[in-house]
Amino acid sequence: MNTQPEHTSRNSTAGRSQPARTIDELTRRLNNARRFTIGFPAATDFDYTELSEILTKHLLNNIGDPYIPGTWRGHTKSEERQVVDWCADLFRAPADDRWGYVSSCGSESNFYALHQAKSLLPGAFCYFSDSAHYSIEKHHRSLSLPAVRIRSDAHGEIDYADLRTQISLRRDRPAIVVATIGTTMAEAIDDVRRITDILDDLAVRQRYIHADAALAGIPLGLLNPDDRPGFDFTDGADSIAVSGHKFIGSPIPSSVVITKASSRTRAAQSVGYIDSPDTTVGGSRSGHAPLILWHAITKHGITGMRQRAEHARALATHLHKGLQQLGWDTYRHPHAFTTVLRTPPEPVLHKWILASDNGWSHVITMPGVTNESINAFLHDITNATRSLKANILLQGAR
Repeated sequence: MNTQPEHTSRNSTAGRSQPARTIDELTRRLNNARRFTIGFPAATDFDYTELSEILTKHLLNNIGDPYIPGTWRGHTKSEERQVVDWCADLFRAPADDRWGYVSSCGSESNFYALHQAKSLLPGAFCYFSDSAHYSIEKHHRSLSLPAVRIRSDAHGEIDYADLRTQISLRRDRPAIVVATIGTTMAEAIDDVRRITDILDDLAVRQRYIHADAALAGIPLGLLNPDDRPGFDFTDGADSIAVSGHKFIGSPIPSSVVITKASSRTRAAQSVGYIDSPDTTVGGSRSGHAPLILWHAITKHGITGMRQRAEHARALATHLHKGLQQLGWDTYRHPHAFTTVLRTPPEPVLHKWILASDNGWSHVITMPGVTNESINAFLHDITNATRSLKANILLQGAR
């Protein structure tokens, strides 16, 4: 005789609550998508299980300035400062003149930098390429910051001749230049050294250069400075923004903005009940994101991070060469994780999650993308090429 309560003998799926069923379905969808997502910059080789007790049972709010503990004790500001210093060292920020914080995303970091630049340089014009991140357009409008969009070349790098021309037309005005260090589509790099040379040649002394390095900043920073394009503080940048979830890898989107402490001219409002000045764009800020980034950089160290970057570049090289051997139209910038290719046929797009624009797509071999995945993608491109050729021959025979 069955003595179990009636509800325990039901089908396990049918007996699960609606939230549990939703979580099961979401987990299946995310796991399946993860296998075929090779077109968006998000490292997936992370495991933060060690932090589960803290991440799931504590509210972590880094409200206020990261360098002021404040009244609220449920924060990770010590870890946040370590993340800022790690990035500042990587980007050769002055040891005695640096400040930064972990923001919610690269767009927030860019807003902080442009707001600071405008405060420092009233009447300035902002210059950025037509391949810059869409947040730059949004921010210059919201800040009522006059701007000039500069042409970029066919592969996304800023047109330095056009930049020189446009700045020369406004030499009597301060200049704010946004250099994109890894464009969204092609991972092109705007060289800060060349931008600095242009400003020097035109005798524009009142200037501010922000490096939007969300995509490529950390991977480039791990290279020997002699082997990389100019983009950091020694090269002339006044602020740098990098992503936390792209290369480092995190389940929570985040960014780090680094600037010179001496550039922070805005008098911050002191908020009594939190016992901290209000120096960041947001008020309440995630304390989980800095903790995750701290865990990653502490666990991997510079050596481990460098190995991850080298493996990602090797995989990008493998993909690029494989596409060339197939005769597929493709290009890749030096040091890039991104391989740009002519948009594949629909059967390939249906299976693989790629970013596409104007007949071009890209694959980004962020840590977590495997050699097996890239080989499978090349195999599908091969089959698609054969199908296209067969259809052309068939149509020609009719």
